[in-house]
Amino acid sequence: MNYYNRFYEDAIKDIASDTYQTDNLIDSPSENRFGITLVLRPDIRVKNNMQQFLSELRIVEPEQYYYPDSDLHVTLLSIISCYPGFDLKNIPIAKYIDLIGQNLNEQNKIRINFNGLTASSSCIMARGFPVDDTIDGIRENLRKGLRESGLQQSADKRYVLQTAHSTLVRFRKKFARKEEFLKLLEKYRDFDFGTFTAEAIELVYNDWYQRKIFVKTLHKFLSA
Repeated sequence: MNYYNRFYEDAIKDIASDTYQTDNLIDSPSENRFGITLVLRPDIRVKNNMQQFLSELRIVEPEQYYYPDSDLHVTLLSIISCYPGFDLKNIPIAKYIDLIGQNLNEQNKIRINFNGLTASSSCIMARGFPVDDTIDGIRENLRKGLRESGLQQSADKRYVLQTAHSTLVRFRKKFARKEEFLKLLEKYRDFDFGTFTAEAIELVYNDWYQRKIFVKTLHKFLSA
């Protein structure tokens, strides 16, 4: 909770002082960062609650980038972080699938409660709280298995993933109605978006933003 609050407070200061970051690559036709990721998908009830929030933000700031239902996700682990020119043809997908299957917990049912918001200088996220330590155990097993496998991987190279957040908004334009946007963030800061149980863990080929048009599901590991 403390790190979520710290991130949120720092981001609010960035927005208020106009030192936030806009993403110029979202709409770029030359964007070519791809990778492979293990993701979880919220259920329809949670997605509906998230879209309720986003619909209010969209009225105030229509030019920002809002995640559609199809793209909402939680990153369980970034196996190969997105980079320019990544090509699936250059990696043995079957070996990754086998390794991941071997390193999942026998009881891999993951439940996450989305309660409130956090943020960075470039995006708004729903705070995710796993109801137990299942997700931590799975991540640790996978990290160990990947390190020992000799397969190409970049898990935790950028940062050690410890949260279960879901990105909802990315900043792609300067704010036109910043104060109203900030008021809506405060309104939903502790909003309960709901709890879901992941039906599957998906291994996907994806772009940086997990956009449906680019995502290819490579394998689904059904929850126990």
